[in-house]
Amino acid sequence: MTSVTLQDVQDAARQIEGAAHRTPVLRSRTLDELVGAPIALKAEHLQRIGAFKFRGAYNAISRLTPQQLAKGIAAYSSGNHAQAVALSARELGSSAVIVMPQDTPASKLDAVAGYGAEILTYDRYTEDREEIGRRLADERGLALIPPYEHPHVIAGQGTAALELLQDAGELDTLLVPVGGGGLIAGSAIAAKGLHPGIRVVGVEPEAGDDTKRSLAAGHLVRIPVPRTIADGQAAAIPGELTFSINRRLVDDIVLVSDDDIRGALRFAVDRLKQILEPSGASGLAALLAGAYRPAEGERVGVILSGGNVGAARLASLLADN
Repeated sequence: MTSVTLQDVQDAARQIEGAAHRTPVLRSRTLDELVGAPIALKAEHLQRIGAFKFRGAYNAISRLTPQQLAKGIAAYSSGNHAQAVALSARELGSSAVIVMPQDTPASKLDAVAGYGAEILTYDRYTEDREEIGRRLADERGLALIPPYEHPHVIAGQGTAALELLQDAGELDTLLVPVGGGGLIAGSAIAAKGLHPGIRVVGVEPEAGDDTKRSLAAGHLVRIPVPRTIADGQAAAIPGELTFSINRRLVDDIVLVSDDDIRGALRFAVDRLKQILEPSGASGLAALLAGAYRPAEGERVGVILSGGNVGAARLASLLADN
């Protein structure tokens, strides 16, 4: 399986049924009035482990052989994929070793450890997590489940958009946060497979615009490791598989500042009564800050991709706004 199709996303939906939550679609009249369009918010911050990542991890790990599950799983992640792999492995009777940055928020480290995974840390600014992960998998005979560069992971992530379109009805535009590109790749496959005329727009932090630059150049562009509050979107280069999909299916990428994201976090708490992490709020930030301006009456879907932020860090982020 080297490409991903709508059928793969639909198969993934059946594979994860009963394991992943079917998260709600939230509406806000206040938000609709502010942006002048009806907005449907897919609440993936209410997914198991607090992010969409559980979908892809469970879809991939549940397809491993019993022999491989017995040997265990390796992964690398800034946090949410780590939690997703750790929980999926535990539920499927396997074990996991996760390579995580030293500066990962404590709430995410604690959650991964709580699910029973072994954690190995590295310096995200000087070391290569992919090389560390491959070496670890080879040395221990583990199945390596990367955070986005894997067909079953991409198909699993696409089930979030699949559900959104089933529950909210046909949309004109889908706004999706972009880190490594797995969520938007799966989402674009699902959305355009069902509704070919829909626009798929990615949202990146200004400091982490590797996908926007890569799409403009027509080839992969590496940037310095981004320094942004949106740690889940701090990718230096898109994945080869995700980029091959996104260059075909993604219509545009818009950028938001860290201050824009802080504003969206505050709006989520004050008006939506929802807790989001910075990466999870970037799509909302694009609407509130005007990075994406819908036409009047344009039906827009937004994936709120995660809510893994500790109380102390959230308070700090909101105080800085």
